[in-house]
Amino acid sequence: MNKIKQIYQIFRYQIFQRHFYALTGSLRVLPNFIIIGAMKSGTTSLYKYMSEHPCILPASYDEIGFFDSNFHLGFNWYRSMFPRKKQMQMVKENKGISLTGEDTPFYFWNIESRDRIKKYLPKIKLIVILRNPVDRAFSEFNNKIRNEELDVNFETYVKKEIQELMDDPIDISKFSHSSSIISRGIYVTQLEMWYELFPRNQILILNTNDLMNKSNKIQESICNFLNLPKFYSNQVFFEKRSKYEKMKSDTRSRLEEFYKPYNESLYKLIGKRFDW
Repeated sequence: MNKIKQIYQIFRYQIFQRHFYALTGSLRVLPNFIIIGAMKSGTTSLYKYMSEHPCILPASYDEIGFFDSNFHLGFNWYRSMFPRKKQMQMVKENKGISLTGEDTPFYFWNIESRDRIKKYLPKIKLIVILRNPVDRAFSEFNNKIRNEELDVNFETYVKKEIQELMDDPIDISKFSHSSSIISRGIYVTQLEMWYELFPRNQILILNTNDLMNKSNKIQESICNFLNLPKFYSNQVFFEKRSKYEKMKSDTRSRLEEFYKPYNESLYKLIGKRFDW
């Protein structure tokens, strides 16, 4: 990005779009936690669920994308997304603790984002929520069909990308490509990247099925991880959930077989299994 365009974007996004919030950036805090992924696994629902906690003050909106596509806008712009220090202090005085955070699932496979987060927020708590990779892939595929980004059936798409993955070594730098729907379900590769820089006690791994069916278990895990007082919400958030035709059984079997060794490596890495 050239210098003139960068200056224009900083001026546009900070002054015209953020107004008062950008001008008070120095009076605002940086996040205590980030939900870094995985895409199409319920990150927005999880974030809204977490924001129900009386000790958590939410950001202005979800999927801020600062550490990847919006880094050039600067930390003042990033701070403008979060509560003022005074707000945080008031909650802390009333509740004993106050936290804020964001969710951007595109960070999960982005090495540059990981490096920036480590550099600027080395003590940040990171949260990962993982969905059955077969269902995750089907969800993302159907989303692209709705947005007219693809014009092919799922069976043809699966066959093509799996063949490409079998022909070449897994390269995480390609996970950001729009054609990497199947790749993004190889969670072990992405988690290994984060474990290279962050200690395990800074990363919480959750299961989407628990968010849907065992919300109290999710809340308890989050409270323990963030040292928050116990809180249970009856709210259920699945705003981005969409309906589409059922996946063909043979396609599901093929994907399950493809993901099986990667899932096993994932379970070994994190020390627990999911019912996938």
